[in-house]
Amino acid sequence: MKEWKYLAGTMVVGFAAMLSAVLVLACVVMIVTLPLLPRVAGLARRLATFERGRTGRFLGTTIPQPPREGGDPFVELLSASSRRDLGWLAMQALLGTLVGSVAIGSPAGVVQNVVFAAIWPYFPGITTTVDMPIRSWSDAGLALLTAAAYGLLGLIFVPRLARWYSRVSAARLAPPSQSLVERLAEVTATRAAALEAHGTELRRIERGLHDGTQNRLVAVVMHLGMAERALHRNPEAALPLVLTAQNAATDALTELREVVRSIYPPVLADRGLEGAVTSLAAHCAIPCTLGIGELPRLPAAVEAAAYFVIAEALTNAVKHSGAKQITVGLWTQDRALVVEITDDGTGGADEEQGSGLLGIRRRVDAFDGLTEITSPHGGPTVVRVAIPAGA
Repeated sequence: MKEWKYLAGTMVVGFAAMLSAVLVLACVVMIVTLPLLPRVAGLARRLATFERGRTGRFLGTTIPQPPREGGDPFVELLSASSRRDLGWLAMQALLGTLVGSVAIGSPAGVVQNVVFAAIWPYFPGITTTVDMPIRSWSDAGLALLTAAAYGLLGLIFVPRLARWYSRVSAARLAPPSQSLVERLAEVTATRAAALEAHGTELRRIERGLHDGTQNRLVAVVMHLGMAERALHRNPEAALPLVLTAQNAATDALTELREVVRSIYPPVLADRGLEGAVTSLAAHCAIPCTLGIGELPRLPAAVEAAAYFVIAEALTNAVKHSGAKQITVGLWTQDRALVVEITDDGTGGADEEQGSGLLGIRRRVDAFDGLTEITSPHGGPTVVRVAIPAGA
């Protein structure tokens, strides 16, 4: 029954693919509708995404989404993932409709021939599905045999067709497999980026401790030494020195807490990622709207990475964008934590110009995640990252 249901759905998806293919061709052939091509191709991609889920459930596995390239929508149409989806669309429109018709046609042939064998006395000469007229009870018996043949062929071929076509469809819908050399190069680059990000983080922490906390602790020691000497010569002058040392110790403790927060914010441990992001948005200088989906408790490193991505993106928007509104989205999808920050500023953000976006990319690359940054002149700026969250 599972195979029949899958192939019946395949026929429905095949008709939808056929309609989408016609719309894509119409947009290409009719120049006046060419600007609509990205939207129509987006419908085709959503249909492919739906089929990934449906075929994955039938096979008992997950078909991963191919990576999407941000930027110009017409450039996106030429990407390998879009070409792959359009290739699947053509296959589904033709082959998917054909194999789906087997699952629909087999029970339909059984029902039609059985019904015609029963009602032929009222409609003499009525023809079966194989174009054989029924004029006698012997002809009606042949119609029943035809119905049995439809049922037998369905029982034999439908399960095999469903298993075969689901594997073919899954292979076409999945991202192309990387060669070992390509994957090794990608892992090497990711590891190098992670080491560089780690080194940058260590240098930042060292500067914070050396330039701030250490200097203040030295001042505490110096003032306490001066207070000790004053106690022997002029006890009344020792009190102001002790108070100065106390203030310096308080400042050193404050700076030390800031350094600790930059390593792993305590608010994440206390309130979780949702609470921490809510706090960030509440303290943002630009009005910030949150859209947070249902979040499970994720690994601490993943939550910390998402927190710092949002913090850096909000800081960039406040400093450079001139935005009046920021929207932060946070949800899980395909075993990854997705973060999306959008501002309505002037755009034109360039991650190579020291705006902090390169740091975001490196932080996400350390998790083998994906980063998409779009910031056309005139805005809006959209920073979207997907951080793998484990099984």
